[in-house]
Amino acid sequence: MTETTIARIALVDDDDLFRESLSLNLGDEGYEVITFDRGEPALDFFAAGGSVDIVLLDWRMPKMDGIDVLRQMRARGIDAPVIFLTVLSDQIYEEAALAGGALDFVEKSRSLSILLKRMRLILDGIKGGAEEAEGAGPQTVHTLGELELRLDNSRAFWMGKRIDLTLTEFNIVKLMSTRPEEDVSYREIYDLVHGKGFMAGYGPSGYRANVRAFIKRIRQKFRAVDAGFACIENYPGFGYRWGKGEGGTAQMRDDSRDDDASTAEDALIDGAAAD
Repeated sequence: MTETTIARIALVDDDDLFRESLSLNLGDEGYEVITFDRGEPALDFFAAGGSVDIVLLDWRMPKMDGIDVLRQMRARGIDAPVIFLTVLSDQIYEEAALAGGALDFVEKSRSLSILLKRMRLILDGIKGGAEEAEGAGPQTVHTLGELELRLDNSRAFWMGKRIDLTLTEFNIVKLMSTRPEEDVSYREIYDLVHGKGFMAGYGPSGYRANVRAFIKRIRQKFRAVDAGFACIENYPGFGYRWGKGEGGTAQMRDDSRDDDASTAEDALIDGAAAD
């Protein structure tokens, strides 16, 4: 990557014309683009030590679809930010992508300027997070009860056991746990992910479904270590808080009790992720 290159991008899409057109357009905007016609060679690239700043990932591809590629990336410790770029527009796909660890979901019908803005938000967030870590001084560990957050390398531990959070999930936990017992709005959590003022979903509060997907995923990861984890509480109609729930003997909180979530919706999200 040269000094004039904004960032290195991996574009994974089986549509030859779309892949060629988008890679040329991104190149004209100052990005270095590495293209792959399906998921397997992209995974081979990362396995061989390749790295990029953002992955643009199609959903529907032969043999291995995009959500499976994302799962393989995360299982192998590849934490590059992922934007799904797809023709699929149903909200369940967007929520499944975000719950699986993607940072964004953009329909292919959107303009290039929209995609460039989404990419810039992610790149600025990574840069800002690095600058914040550099200026953190001696405060490199945040502890609250059984929770331990290592701020220097974005690692989370619960009851002494590592919780495998993505960088975005880590930042959400950090936001809530550094303000214990304080209610954090859906909008504030979403702004942490996408940048202030960004809108997604259907209607003025459509982004709430995306926040619920992130929270559900975080809860699942903590409960994999401690089935009684119940610290993330829902404030109906407003957002979430890091409460006093304790591990071990605490009663497990069902995600379907969140104010506007439903068991049926969660099933749709899980079903979309499995397709």
